[in-house]
Amino acid sequence: MSSTHLRPISAALPLLLLLLISAVASPLLSSAQAPAATPWPPQFHAALFMNNSKGTLQLVDLWYDLPNGRNLNAIRDQLSPSVLHDVEWDNGTSYYYTLGDGGSCQTMHFPVGILRPDWLDGASYLGRSRVDGFLCDGWAKVDFIRYYEDVATKRPVFWAFFNGMTAHVMTFEVGAVLEDAGWQAPAYCFGKKEGADGPKLAAASGVSRGYPMAGLGALGRSMSS
Repeated sequence: MSSTHLRPISAALPLLLLLLISAVASPLLSSAQAPAATPWPPQFHAALFMNNSKGTLQLVDLWYDLPNGRNLNAIRDQLSPSVLHDVEWDNGTSYYYTLGDGGSCQTMHFPVGILRPDWLDGASYLGRSRVDGFLCDGWAKVDFIRYYEDVATKRPVFWAFFNGMTAHVMTFEVGAVLEDAGWQAPAYCFGKKEGADGPKLAAASGVSRGYPMAGLGALGRSMSS
């Protein structure tokens, strides 16, 4: 082959090498500059559509109230006549109860209080992707949860637990506060041995099918402590 054919190829080699180095280095640069998840506001209300690990569709009202040391999830299974209330307090006590005729309650204690706003600190950045039609930043917190927030508004959009449970955020109202009466567990939650109504509660309100927010409340609280 003549030298006239070799010159263009040899002249292009430095450019090809530079492009190759840039392609390899760019992920390292983006990782070093990866954004952190936006901390939760101290008070908010979110409406969630969830699919639990058993495939049950659920509507969840999440009330987060850090100044008053409390968190509430009101969970209704699809076409269910009852709502399961999970009221979590910062002293580690949680009440799982249903209201009305045949209402039941189970009291549980966890070693830590409610989630802190920065509970996603230390999560691994997953990059940007479209989730539920929104351009989102995503993070993974150990082998527990993948969390996505809207790039433009920083509002949470979607959560995916590693056991298959998923949550789609339908509304996110910063500063919304539930009145005190909404946090009060019924009288039959008190004065009984812990767990006495557990089987009845599970049968009546779907706890046995996998409660979607218990993992976030317990494991997430442990990781943020």
